[in-house]
Amino acid sequence: MADDVTLAARFTAAVAAAAAEDGDGDAMHLLPERLSRAAVRVLPADGAGISLRTRRDGRIPLGASSEVAALAERLQFTTDEGPCMQAHAEGQPVFVMEDDLRRRWPAFAGRLLTETPYRGAVALPLQSALAGRCALDLYFTDPTAVPRLDVFDAIAVGELMTSALSDAVIWTTWNESQGPDWLHSPAAVRRSAVWQAVGEVSMALDVHTQVALQALRAEAGATGRSVDDVALDVLTGRLTSADLPHP
Repeated sequence: MADDVTLAARFTAAVAAAAAEDGDGDAMHLLPERLSRAAVRVLPADGAGISLRTRRDGRIPLGASSEVAALAERLQFTTDEGPCMQAHAEGQPVFVMEDDLRRRWPAFAGRLLTETPYRGAVALPLQSALAGRCALDLYFTDPTAVPRLDVFDAIAVGELMTSALSDAVIWTTWNESQGPDWLHSPAAVRRSAVWQAVGEVSMALDVHTQVALQALRAEAGATGRSVDDVALDVLTGRLTSADLPHP
């Protein structure tokens, strides 16, 4: 386990570097992405992402270290299974390598192992004062790196991430009805389109929202896409509710 002060200092520097790369250090809607990129810089992981689970909106991806890491999250949401889904549901850390992925979540594993270079994952539920339960996903191209991960360092980084989000709530100005700016990160805005599409499909087919979401997932699975992509097609009219498979 790394010295806490040293780890915190390294993480703070990594966040500052990520902000400098963006060129707009005050853009709070990019904070989750910066935190995820910083996590990869201080931990021996190849990808990272942070997500929030709320009663109102379900699972919200806040940010990821790269587009590949963002895709890994979308694949979990699309197949409705995976390590982060379990960490959210049970509030317990999840450590999995390639064989574990195939055995426990075959649908997710099939797509993850085909569409990304990741061969292992760690999902950590995070304690926070935020409205919902956060989780940190770490992804590894080398599955043997999973058991070598220092879990105390990973948890410490997760706590630094949620602390940064909490600090942003305190020290920035935001509208109470909309929430803090980081809650409207690019990843979160993309996922909000899913809930809009779910509402449209639910009304058009006169079905419960969960059935509508299952229809979007069935279409995504049949066409090899993500639920997020299918939702955008519904909202833009490229796909109608009648076109969707009925679970």
